[in-house]
Amino acid sequence: MTLTTEINPTAEEVAELKKKVRKLNSKAGQMKMDLHDLAEGLPTDYETLVATAQKTYEIFRELDQLKRKLIIWEETLK
Repeated sequence: MTLTTEINPTAEEVAELKKKVRKLNSKAGQMKMDLHDLAEGLPTDYETLVATAQKTYEIFRELDQLKRKLIIWEETLK
């Protein structure tokens, strides 16, 4: 996902983006816990460590981009 901004987002678009951020934040929290659990269990299931870490990274990267976009959008509505 790339960080793109709309020139004039509507209040509905901002609300939809907030909803998306909340859902992704929940998913990111779950992935963080899964990665933690996997790390605690090492060396068991070490084969899945890289893939799980990559998925976790991607989710947090996307979450960061969406949060930045939300800040910009909220500023334009003021």
